[in-house]
Amino acid sequence: MASPLLRSRSALRTVLGPQTRQRSLCLPKPAQAEPVPLLTEDNLFHPFSKSPFPAVRARGEAIQSLATCPVCASGHSNAHAHPKSQPLAVKFECPDCGFPTHCSQEHWMADQEHKKYCSRLREVNEDEHDLRSGRKLHEFQMPGPQAYEEAISFANWDVFWYTRGFPSMDTERSRRHASKILTYPLTIGSILHQNSGLTLSNQRVTPEGSRSLAALRTTLHVPPGAPDTEEAGAAKPQMRIFILGARAESSLPPHAWEQLCMLFPSCHFHLFFIGPQVSLPRPANSPPPKPPNESVTKEDTITGESAAENVSTTRTSTDTAKQQEEDIPVYVPNVYEPPTPAPIARLKRTRSSVELYGIPSYTVPYTPQLTITGLQANYAEVHAQFQDTFDPYTDAFFLFSPGFGFPSPNSVSELDGKPYLQVASPTEWGPVVPALLATRCAIFVTGFSPADVERDIRSIETAPDVAGEFEWVITPGENAFGSEKWEVADFDPRVMVKTNWGVWGIRGKGREVRERSSFSLF
Repeated sequence: MASPLLRSRSALRTVLGPQTRQRSLCLPKPAQAEPVPLLTEDNLFHPFSKSPFPAVRARGEAIQSLATCPVCASGHSNAHAHPKSQPLAVKFECPDCGFPTHCSQEHWMADQEHKKYCSRLREVNEDEHDLRSGRKLHEFQMPGPQAYEEAISFANWDVFWYTRGFPSMDTERSRRHASKILTYPLTIGSILHQNSGLTLSNQRVTPEGSRSLAALRTTLHVPPGAPDTEEAGAAKPQMRIFILGARAESSLPPHAWEQLCMLFPSCHFHLFFIGPQVSLPRPANSPPPKPPNESVTKEDTITGESAAENVSTTRTSTDTAKQQEEDIPVYVPNVYEPPTPAPIARLKRTRSSVELYGIPSYTVPYTPQLTITGLQANYAEVHAQFQDTFDPYTDAFFLFSPGFGFPSPNSVSELDGKPYLQVASPTEWGPVVPALLATRCAIFVTGFSPADVERDIRSIETAPDVAGEFEWVITPGENAFGSEKWEVADFDPRVMVKTNWGVWGIRGKGREVRERSSFSLF
């Protein structure tokens, strides 16, 4: 008969299995090998027509169909001018930047201005191929929660990445990639945070603006000396950020917006993306997209860029054969209006909000600190549902490159037959901006260039029901957290802008009420 010790060992072996099995449970998991890039770092430059990616080739074809030769258009030289007055389309690709830039090699050689922006175009060319190269993009790895004793600096991108604990940005290309995806949440965070670089001392914040920001910061932060942790915000009201005219920002992955919560650990955010071009989730029964770069010939990235307004860019991997069946183009060119971003991924807790708002919409409680709602409609259609709930202590509006000063494509003045400016157009921002001013909540606006910022400001200074009805919160100037990546217009490769280059802010003008005596001689 077996001894009690042997019986106990047998029973233990029966429960735990062989020793080899026990050892295998203790071994560390092998590190997952990084994917082999399709393009190496020294092989990122390709002329658009010879790119290994269909979307880049399609974009080159779109530029050739939209852009005209700058030499033909300007009559650069009589010796090289065409006998026809109509400028020719760009068919010749510059060997240095890879973009279609001129109608012929002769005009390319004659154009002395091209060298001024050729290096920027090559930079954009290599960036687009790098994003599709299949390498692991370490610059898109986001850090987790910030320890409450560790301060964050908003001096510039470099100091922010360092104090926030981001992976080291070793190259300028990594900086451009990271700044483009983070420019939207960081523009919001850098304005609202108590450590913001916009202050009274550098004259970027006005006295009226300091009061508006102080009101918002009472909700965003805890009292001095208290730990700024998630538990400290249990009794605090929710902070609502309304992003109007949303396009590309509505298609950002939610974990990019979660970085906003990391800046304010004790605050609960509800983001509202409102606009006719807001991305909605894919239908619940639609198959998920295939992994990117599974096949270079069958899959690619869809990228939409615009210079006339805020650039909207989304990336999704799909099968080319399926795209042809559904008549989905590989690349959607832009002229003056950015294309609507592709549908976004449907998360586990995504639910429809059509019954609540009466328009195509969704809501997803992404984390206990972050809820995202998207409404695909003009803000004027939903303002009535919010107008009695606004509070300058908990609500703020952000308009990323709204294009106030651009002519309206839909509305024409009955007096002179000229298009309205969009800030005065009844189908665009005309009824929206006065409604926002009436809330007395802060309104922050960005522009993609100095000219765009100036154009928008001039337009609100003359717009009916807006001029004279606002006061400055933030004076116009450069945004330290604008994108560092150049965006090139398909209709003219010479037009290049940077998303969220500048920022300014206003609010509705306050009215002081003074009590007068019931009897007065004067």
